[in-house]
Amino acid sequence: MDDERQNVSASIENKVENGFLKVSSKSSPASVAGAIAGMVKDGVEVEIQSVGAGAVNQAVKAIAISRGFLSPIGIELACIPSFADIVIDGEYRTAIRFKMVPRYLSGVPTTQDQ
Repeated sequence: MDDERQNVSASIENKVENGFLKVSSKSSPASVAGAIAGMVKDGVEVEIQSVGAGAVNQAVKAIAISRGFLSPIGIELACIPSFADIVIDGEYRTAIRFKMVPRYLSGVPTTQDQ
C-alpha cells in the first residue's frame, strides 16, 4: 500500500513538472483515481497522458473510478480526449491525453466561493 501512495505522490509531482499525470499499463486505476479526485477537490487542473492501448485502458478505468469518488460530493467529472505527438527515447510516439473538466452541481462551492 505504501508503494502505491509513493507512486501516486510521484505522479502528482509529475503533474506539477510536466503539466499532466502519466498513466502506464502497470498503473493502478484506483491509485490514479485517488490522485485525480484529490487534485480536482484541490482545484488543480488535471490532464492525463497515456501511450499504448494498455495505458489508455488503465486511464479510462481510473477516470470512471474517480467519477464515483467525486459524484457523491456534487462534482460531475467529464473528460476531453486529444492526441499528442511526443518523443520517448528519441522515438516519436502518439499519446492520448484526457483533460479532466469538473462540473460543480448547484449548491456546491467552487474555489471562487471559498
